[in-house]
Amino acid sequence: MSTEEGIERILVVVAHPDDVDFGSAGAIATWTDGGVEVSYCIVTDGDAGGFDPAVPRSEIAGIRRAEQTAAAKEVGVSDLYFLGYPDGRLTVTIELRRDISRVIRQVRPQRVVCQAPERNWERIYASHPDHMAAGEAALCAVYPDARNPFAHPELAAEGLEAHTVPEVWVQGGKAPNRYVDVTDVFDRKIAALRCHVSQLTDPDAIDERMRMWGGANAAAGGLPEGRLAESYQVISTA
Repeated sequence: MSTEEGIERILVVVAHPDDVDFGSAGAIATWTDGGVEVSYCIVTDGDAGGFDPAVPRSEIAGIRRAEQTAAAKEVGVSDLYFLGYPDGRLTVTIELRRDISRVIRQVRPQRVVCQAPERNWERIYASHPDHMAAGEAALCAVYPDARNPFAHPELAAEGLEAHTVPEVWVQGGKAPNRYVDVTDVFDRKIAALRCHVSQLTDPDAIDERMRMWGGANAAAGGLPEGRLAESYQVISTA
């Protein structure tokens, strides 16, 4: 068992490839370094992303899956689930709730990290409709779906027993109450982000941008000057 508050397994649920790295790659590096098993559930393949019109749309999904797989390795993650929903058209359906519940029952995490389901007017870019849909569906999967043995009976038919996730960490939310110091693993966060080549029109700007965000988070969390942090709203669901 790891020393991360008794946490052995964490599942991160996000809408697109690269969402996890912008929001949580630093914290994930600290968790895997501490012996925690981290898994990713990527809801869409990001097939509406990219900036180069010369790349056929039919190739984008495969490119982005490969980029996310490489980025995950930078922070010690090798267990990835791609659900393959269409990018830009994500809605909170029963099917999506079921599919995330399936992954929860497979991984059986003590913590789920997800995106904020509500719009943040101060940071509109964090409030992509797919982000909010993925966040809401993940929360519905945590409670009540994954823990209810009678929800989604097809999962029980697959041999997947109900599982209760004790806590959720929401990234990009409006009311953060937990700050993870990522200063010592910041280079690995940047390395993970640089794997998303198809999305980076100005890769050299990533370092400065992440330092600015990380510094603001650290200041908000009361960390010493010069430190960098990622922020979360932690919710008990036990």
